[in-house]
This record gives sequence, structure tokens and C-alpha cells, in this order.
Amino acid sequence: MNSFLDFFWLMLYAFIWIIWIMLLFRVFADIFRSDTSGGAKAGWVIFVIILPFLGVLIYLIAQGGNMAKREVATAVEMDQTQREYIREAAGSSSGVADELERLSGLKDRGVLTDAEFEAQKAKLLA
Repeated sequence: MNSFLDFFWLMLYAFIWIIWIMLLFRVFADIFRSDTSGGAKAGWVIFVIILPFLGVLIYLIAQGGNMAKREVATAVEMDQTQREYIREAAGSSSGVADELERLSGLKDRGVLTDAEFEAQKAKLLA
């Protein structure tokens, strides 16, 4: 019975320790991500290092709302960047098809010769 209770407390302490480390990393990352002055960042870092528990708690109280806004802004920016990349990557293949169709139309109207058409087609497909 005693060994189970010891194991339970050990797991609880380990869980709390992991949460504390994660929270500490998030606070440090947010301190350096914020748009405050260098002196304010240095003050927060020193405060969190010297009095870690109190420093993190005060930082969360003082900057918690801004911390959440910065996280959301970063997530939105990453989402927009990813969507632009996907559109660009997906659009490039249809862009080649559209360009080939345009070249074919120019060849059909006699604007391009067969050799010019093949040269342009080879450049597009390369």
C-alpha cells in the first residue's frame, strides 16, 4: 500500500514539474516575442530568473491577455502563410496547363510555328 502511494506522489510531482518547465519556456518565449522595449524584457527575464514562481505568476497576471493575443496572431499568420503556399503550389500546375492551352491556340491561329510551339512547350515543362 505504501509503495502505491509513493508511486502516486512521484507521478504527481513529475507531472507538476513538467507543467512548470513548459510554462517557464512559454513565458520566456513570450517575453522575447513581445514588442516591449529591451529594458522591459531584461527586467522580466531577471525577475523570472531570481524569483521564478512569483515572476511567472506576476507575468501571467500582467501579460496573460497580451500573451494570448500574440499566440493567436502567430497562429493566424502561420495559417495564412500555409494557405498562400498551398495556393501557389496548386496554382503552378494549373498555370502550366493554361499556358500550354494559350500556346496551342497561338499555334492554331498561325502565330507560332511548330518549332516555336515545341520550344515554348519544352521550356514550360522543364
